[in-house]
Amino acid sequence: MATSTDFIRRLVDLILNETQIVGESGDVLAKNDALIEFKQPADLEKELSVEINGKTYSNDDLLELCRKVIRFSAKTSHPYFYNQLYGGVDEYSLGGAWLTEALNTSQATYEISPVFTIMERECIKFLGSKCVGWPLASVVGIFAPGGSMSNIYGIVLARHRAFPEAKRVGVAALGRLVCFVSEQGHYSFVKGCVWMGHGSEAVIKVRCDDRGRMVPEALRDAVENALKSGAKPFMVACTAGTTVLGAFDPLEPIADICGKYGLWMHVDACLGGGVLLSGRHRTLMAGANRADSVAWNLHKLGGVPLQCSMFLTRHAGLLADANALKAEYLFQADKYYDASYDTGDKSIQCGRKVDSLKLTLALLARGQSGLEKQMDEVMDIATYVTDKIRQTPGFKLVLDEYQLTNICFWYVPSWMRPKADSTGEWSIEKIDKATLHKVAPAIKGLMMTHGRFMVNYQPLTSQKLPNFFRLVLTCVPMASRQEMDNFVNEVASLGEQIKI
Repeated sequence: MATSTDFIRRLVDLILNETQIVGESGDVLAKNDALIEFKQPADLEKELSVEINGKTYSNDDLLELCRKVIRFSAKTSHPYFYNQLYGGVDEYSLGGAWLTEALNTSQATYEISPVFTIMERECIKFLGSKCVGWPLASVVGIFAPGGSMSNIYGIVLARHRAFPEAKRVGVAALGRLVCFVSEQGHYSFVKGCVWMGHGSEAVIKVRCDDRGRMVPEALRDAVENALKSGAKPFMVACTAGTTVLGAFDPLEPIADICGKYGLWMHVDACLGGGVLLSGRHRTLMAGANRADSVAWNLHKLGGVPLQCSMFLTRHAGLLADANALKAEYLFQADKYYDASYDTGDKSIQCGRKVDSLKLTLALLARGQSGLEKQMDEVMDIATYVTDKIRQTPGFKLVLDEYQLTNICFWYVPSWMRPKADSTGEWSIEKIDKATLHKVAPAIKGLMMTHGRFMVNYQPLTSQKLPNFFRLVLTCVPMASRQEMDNFVNEVASLGEQIKI
């Protein structure tokens, strides 16, 4: 008789054989496996035929549905998936994800999650002390459900340090609180201030330079203007790896400004935190050790399965002080073990998903030297493809150079290119922006139809830039130079086929 155990065993075989999550990139390419079999939403609804109506289905029926799930999903571990700020999964971490799901526990208290509580503490110590550079005794942190929530933790702690009475009386009595983020910073800071009752106007956007980095002088002026208006500044949110251009705000001069005005300094390193693992590239985050808090997504560059988002701070006790309510049915004062190991009261959640084993296995399997090698290699590949794009006819880089692994560029079909000058060069400024704006979506449409590659595009309104492609490289799977050549050739080929 078919059982649920039989279903699990067969499903594991299906996953290992058909999802592209294991094995070398070359194996996937040799089999010519597609990245996605794309269908329009209405067509996919018909293909899946998922109707939840109370009927019981057999194991064979369920496995056939799972095959369709694999067939029509984007294969993010495919070597040609460059669409998001994450990609494939580290296989050791994937094993950790499967095991934690099977054990089905919460990270709320030590008694229900003893092993994972210890592991979470070790991950926090490693990332906060060895990587960020804070004194070990001061480091605390928590795994959060995504980078946006990690950034919101930063807002909560910044406000609590400046206005601890808000926990008791709310925000109405505090006056107009404001925080500062670059104009290319993540939208989660605005969303966080909306959720916390301060409103979207509490976030003051600070001017960036032409490379997407916050201008310290503009920040200083913004703080001064806010003070003159009667507002109460409490936080500066820096970005280490902006979503589009991968830019790093200059942390040292920003730290000086935060020190002068007594402002909490938070670093959104959800994307760029990986450079802290590299001796060659950690200078991009020089000054991170002066920050009050850091957000870091290990599921981005690092390849840990979604989600693996860490919030770190160097203020021991503040995370609990800001959030703890000491619910007596969970956090009893007379426990039979050291209750300081309970982590749940530091969190905005009650039940909290376990993410520590995924990261622990990756750190133990790769070691610091292995992680550093991965980071250096992906940065080298980013340099290679930047040079390749720079030298290939029809391509124009949005920036001449990039600090991280986000490579932004336009492709201009031959019929759109303006006349070259005496050096054989032509300028992107001479192309009609409205027409250029349509090129990337048209190429992406053909790309999705073919199903071989996947890359994202967007405009950059703050700099008045029309749609361009954003190629994102991650450590897992590690792209090869040949794969980068293939990608550039594919964009050029599709670009010559589009009609606008």
